[in-house]
Amino acid sequence: MKTDLLKRHAKSFYWASYFLDNKIYTKCCVLYNFCRSLDDIADKKSELEKKRENFKNFKNKFFGKDTNNEIIKDMWALILNEKISLNVVKDLFDGVETDLSERVMFKSQSELITYSYRVAGTVGLMMAKIFKIKSKNALLGAINLGVAMQLTNIARDVVEDEAINRNYINGNFSSIIETLNTADTLYKKSYFSIKEIPIRSRFSIIVARRLYQKIGNYILGKKNKENYIKAGKIYVPLYRKILETLFSLFDFIHILFMSKHKESDQLLTIEKININERI
Repeated sequence: MKTDLLKRHAKSFYWASYFLDNKIYTKCCVLYNFCRSLDDIADKKSELEKKRENFKNFKNKFFGKDTNNEIIKDMWALILNEKISLNVVKDLFDGVETDLSERVMFKSQSELITYSYRVAGTVGLMMAKIFKIKSKNALLGAINLGVAMQLTNIARDVVEDEAINRNYINGNFSSIIETLNTADTLYKKSYFSIKEIPIRSRFSIIVARRLYQKIGNYILGKKNKENYIKAGKIYVPLYRKILETLFSLFDFIHILFMSKHKESDQLLTIEKININERI
């Protein structure tokens, strides 16, 4: 199994993965390899019809349980072992298929949140299953965190996405700010459910959450669209990753002694999706 894809393509997640034990890390790599394979189909520089054909072939192979494909074989083993709802995987396919359009343009926040759930909230939920999380509130928190991270990605990649006719949000800086504010709301909601994560995996999620939220902070620090464009793709530099990891120690201790959050960890509206069937 290729475990280097995580290192090569997801630097923040790879940094956070240092704090997972080998067994959990291997399962996370299985999930990442599967998601990456889907993303690559949609993002590859080729004709749209070819992308659609490749997507259809991969989807058919997956649901046909093609054991000759190592990534699909490993993913099915993960689904069965971790009792992941197949509806969640179907949602992921639906999200990726959204990007296989001549133009992607969302007209409401509800559409944006639904898309973000499909391509990233699903991943958060599947990660929670790998961590053996049982609490409904914590599973909702995992979805919130996944959606928050996707909104951060969207805010970071506006120029890059516009170049390939993907207008997830309005390209002006006020829309970027609004998107990051929504992400921050979901980051805060997810914080209280981290206590439900088994302690051996908890620190990794705390670190990943901090690093992604910091990306948003760096974007906001650009102040306007001109500076945002000049900055190129925004990452968290190494020195800041180290600092955020140290700050995560304080979060870890705080969560350790924090009483369980009593408020319902509600999601924003997700159209046409029954979350209770997924968790």
